[in-house]
Order: sequence, then structure tokens, then C-alpha cells
Amino acid sequence: MKKLGILFAAVSLFGFISCNKCHECHYDYNGGEVELGEYCGDELEAIEANGYVIPSDSTGTVRTVHCGEDH
Repeated sequence: MKKLGILFAAVSLFGFISCNKCHECHYDYNGGEVELGEYCGDELEAIEANGYVIPSDSTGTVRTVHCGEDH
């Protein structure tokens, strides 16, 4: 019984460690929202911190990204 408890604890701990925080992200543009899709983990942190540059925008304007908000 003790081995079963240890196994359950190990599986539970692994499940919590492997959880990846993911959110849908967007930026505001011309009064609307442009959806960027779902970002997780390090990518989520990076896009929230650094913003998003529109690939076709030759000016390199950085847009502020919002993730995981209720609309």
C-alpha cells in the first residue's frame, strides 16, 4: 500500500510540474482585435514582455500583446 501511495504522489507531482500555462493572445488594431493564437510557457512570457511586430509592417512597429483576458 505504501508503494502505491508513493507512485500516486510521484505521478501527481509530475503532472503539476509538466503543466504549461497557455493563453490565447491578441493585439489591438484600428479599434479591433487581431488574434495571434495560443502561446504557452516561454513563448507566452516573451510575447507578453516584448510585443509583436507585424511581419508585413516595414516600419517595425511593436504592438502590445494581451493574453488570457476575458473579452
